[in-house]
Amino acid sequence: MTQLRITKEAVRRPFQKKRKSCPFAGSKNKIDYKDIKTLSKFISERGKIIPSRISAVSAKKQRELSKAIKRARYIGLMPYVVK
Repeated sequence: MTQLRITKEAVRRPFQKKRKSCPFAGSKNKIDYKDIKTLSKFISERGKIIPSRISAVSAKKQRELSKAIKRARYIGLMPYVVK
């Protein structure tokens, strides 16, 4: 009778989610208030800033991100509220 060798990689874990990584961890992605396309990814459809536990951004980068969004709103590049 042949024996099956089950490795750790072969065992499936269907309920284990892939770990989220910070999109700003790389050196090429910088948080800038003038980059509206990137900032709009972290704003809900109602205009609220998405918290870090949902968007997988580290705490330090979340603070920088919220400052950049607030700065872009103040200058007039982004809306405060979407109706």
